Amino acid sequence: MDKKQISKILEEIGTLLEIKGENPFKSRAYMMGARTLLSQSAEPKELIESGEIRNIKGIGSALADKITELVNTGSLKYYDDLKTSIPKGLVEMTAIPGFGPKKVKKVYAAFGIQTIEELEYACKENRLADLDGFGEKTQKKILQGIEFLKKYQDRHLFHRAEAAAVPLFEAVKNHPKVIRAELAGSLRRKKETIKDIDIVASANPADVEEIMAFFVSQADVEAVTGQGSTKSSVVLKQGIGADLRLMPDDKFAYILHHFTGSAEHNTTMRSLAKKKNMKVSEHGIFKNENELIPCKTEEDIFASLGLKYVPPELREDTGEIDAAADDKIPNLVALSDMRGMLHCHSTFSDGANTIEEMAVATRESGYEYFGLCDHSQVVVYARGLKPERVKEQHAVIDELNQGFDGFKILKGTECDIMNDGSMDYPDDILASFDFVVASVHTNLGMSMEAATARILAAVKNPYVNILGHPTGRLLLGRDGLPLDMNRIIDAAAEHDVAIELNASPHRFDLDWRYCKYAKEQGVFISINPDAHSIEGLDDMRYGIGIARKGWLEKANILNALSLEEIEKYFQNKRSRI
Repeated sequence: MDKKQISKILEEIGTLLEIKGENPFKSRAYMMGARTLLSQSAEPKELIESGEIRNIKGIGSALADKITELVNTGSLKYYDDLKTSIPKGLVEMTAIPGFGPKKVKKVYAAFGIQTIEELEYACKENRLADLDGFGEKTQKKILQGIEFLKKYQDRHLFHRAEAAAVPLFEAVKNHPKVIRAELAGSLRRKKETIKDIDIVASANPADVEEIMAFFVSQADVEAVTGQGSTKSSVVLKQGIGADLRLMPDDKFAYILHHFTGSAEHNTTMRSLAKKKNMKVSEHGIFKNENELIPCKTEEDIFASLGLKYVPPELREDTGEIDAAADDKIPNLVALSDMRGMLHCHSTFSDGANTIEEMAVATRESGYEYFGLCDHSQVVVYARGLKPERVKEQHAVIDELNQGFDGFKILKGTECDIMNDGSMDYPDDILASFDFVVASVHTNLGMSMEAATARILAAVKNPYVNILGHPTGRLLLGRDGLPLDMNRIIDAAAEHDVAIELNASPHRFDLDWRYCKYAKEQGVFISINPDAHSIEGLDDMRYGIGIARKGWLEKANILNALSLEEIEKYFQNKRSRI
């Protein structure tokens, strides 16, 4: 078992213990152990073999024993026994936004509710309204949460879908009889959530049966739902479906374009072809009804319609066809354009690694600066920093910076936006930072009018440099604040505030659909990993995919600026206060 699989089990143990009403410290120990294990650069097997597993802060002797058992046997008796002691549906209920283990335990004790379906029925029958600690408002929120869960239950976060897809795709691509292969569908378009995995490949007809048999027999395949000469479908052990479409190589470009989608993009392509007395589909591009236009690549397909090549990320029917016709497809930002990391955390608040460890990892990845932004004081659950801790942290940063050459740690804060739009720190504390990221973490159930006013007030604060994850949403978890984003983008342009595109695959907030408008208004977008561990720094690549989807170029990205440029940018705003 790898660290991700083991961490998931440890997290579930923490949840199960909380549902059972065990000592909360015991539950938290498993949760913290899961995060600590994920933050390690080495895999658990290496840590066990070296004995280092027992020296890691946050992993005690009992937890080390359980991790060892999982690595050596692939199972854990304690976990198995714990699962059998609690109805399976109770854990599933914790996926409902705002319905944590304590509430699950309470409704189970009061009514014997064991499934989401029973919970929904109880709410509709108004049974929870009089339960201590609930009430009609909470009952309504639970129903809304269940609807949210139903809406997205067949979707998967991008990074989890990608992790499931890559081994399967690589196996197909490297099969000796496969000529060409590519990932297609929403994964290729870098959508924020994924329904299923699409792989397209080409091969000689005589080799199709062998390749399809190879595909459905892969180790991660849980079930085979279809096996044919042009398409085979499986369900993976990770719970996500995957399709392989196989065609002769002269058809590869057509199926790659068609099954990359989106459906809306394909519809607009068909409409354009029709205007030119042509026809486009997964079978090819035709003129005069049935005369095939040979296309070796997707570039050939677009060129046959008089278009510049449209990158997959843009294929959402948001103007890309017109832009391709006018030779106005943007030169999209790339990971290699990025010069620094902003909005990251350390052990001073809720991070898993020290400032030095995070900074050194950032420098070793080729970046020029590391923007530390631990939480502000009101975020008690994340060990937010009181003013005296801020001073202590700044002293640590000053000392570390003396040892760097051509690299710098920037003093930042993720300062909470209070309900009235004011900042969690007073101005004199805000002034002590190089830059300020203003974010919301609480009271996300406000009306659009109140929520927008809250964010607008923060944007107008002269010390704020970046609006962090504007809505506070968690993909497949909660919607976040309902905001008039165009008004907020306009205000950001007026007050010289950048807007974060949070690169965590759990957030992707700012939504890519607003990036184009922000670009038009001249607002800088800051692609920030919001990393709480060294491993989290890698989330930057996910953020790049979303930025590309939002039509963004290097010139639109705040942290594509050099160290000298970004320091000057922050200092210029301070000089106007």
